Amino acid sequence: MIDPAVAIAHAFRQEDITMLQRVLRATGLKPRPWDSYARFEYKSVWNAVAPTEDKAKLAVSGTLDKVEHQRSAEQTLEWLQRHVGIHPDDVIVDIGAGFGRVGELVAPLCKRWIGTDVSENMIAVIKQRLADHKNVEAIATNGFDLSPIATASADMVYCTTVFMHLDEWERYNYIVEGFRILKPGGRMIVDNISLASDQGWNIFIEHTRIPPAQRPPSISKMSTPQEIAIYFQRAGFKRINQAELGPMIITYGVKP
Repeated sequence: MIDPAVAIAHAFRQEDITMLQRVLRATGLKPRPWDSYARFEYKSVWNAVAPTEDKAKLAVSGTLDKVEHQRSAEQTLEWLQRHVGIHPDDVIVDIGAGFGRVGELVAPLCKRWIGTDVSENMIAVIKQRLADHKNVEAIATNGFDLSPIATASADMVYCTTVFMHLDEWERYNYIVEGFRILKPGGRMIVDNISLASDQGWNIFIEHTRIPPAQRPPSISKMSTPQEIAIYFQRAGFKRINQAELGPMIITYGVKP
């Protein structure tokens, strides 16, 4: 994630408005600048920012600090366990798995972990980093659905620090797809930066100062809690709940 929201989405430290410029300089993409793509060209955008493992890590977290990667992954693991649970016999699907930051901790706790990502480059990094985990599968998607995954085949689906980079239609469709691939009684949980939080609002205001033609395709877009709750309701989920974690709004529900 390559904008000032990275610091908040992963570390919940004070927003760093220079993050965008630093990471853009670090990626040094050629011949077509990644920020010349349209936002909906998810596959092109995220392949472009992840030509190597280090650049994939920068794109996802804004840092190469292994301690920070571990800390943020442990924080995500904690709220997954608290709100939806992770069971030894679970088949778990990660939407937008990146370089396997969270999957590295989740995979040992479940029967099967399936990491999906729109970027084949990210998928290659997952396969290399998590090669010792025999219950791991990494699948490249088209950026709009989970069509490679069978209906009613998963026990839990999660999506963390991804919705900020998607348009609203894709956010909803991934929740619909999560519902489809879950077994009855399966759980889904997602997060996004909350527009209702002070930090989320500050990011929003900072982004209004970027000229429209200069906004990068992955620039973060906040959600209101109501937006994500409505998507869960319309998709068919029951027992829908929400929780705040710093500037993030976490939404989760159960497939009847």
